[in-house]
Amino acid sequence: PRPETMSAVIRDAVEMLRPLADAQSLALESEIPDDLPKVLADSPRIQQVLSNLVGNAIKFTPRGGHITLSAKGESQEVRVEVIDTGPGIPPDQLPHIFGRFWQGRTSDTRGIGLGLAIARGIVEAHHGRIWVESRVGEGSAFYFTVPMA
Repeated sequence: PRPETMSAVIRDAVEMLRPLADAQSLALESEIPDDLPKVLADSPRIQQVLSNLVGNAIKFTPRGGHITLSAKGESQEVRVEVIDTGPGIPPDQLPHIFGRFWQGRTSDTRGIGLGLAIARGIVEAHHGRIWVESRVGEGSAFYFTVPMA
């Protein structure tokens, strides 16, 4: 990890993922302040976390939905949020969501269940935290933190 401009890392990830969202008729918006503090990060790995989180939001949000990325400095870290208007995650599945090879439905063939486990590993290797809040029928919000430089 080295000092990185978090706003640039997030913007690069958004631009990389925008064509995927557009292809699914999803609005991908970002609310990233220019003055976010620098973070101690491996930029390609943080982009991988963003790709996993936004990629899942694209997979599970119905056409016409919204995905919003935002970030802000808090205490000694930057908190990133990925919020979607998808179907939400049932409460009984939330404790398992970051597990390896775990999927909500075994019939789902849109992945193998490693994306969120990888995201958790990367965030924790950066000494950050990752979590999810969700309500069925209202969408999901994934959050992660990265320490400031």
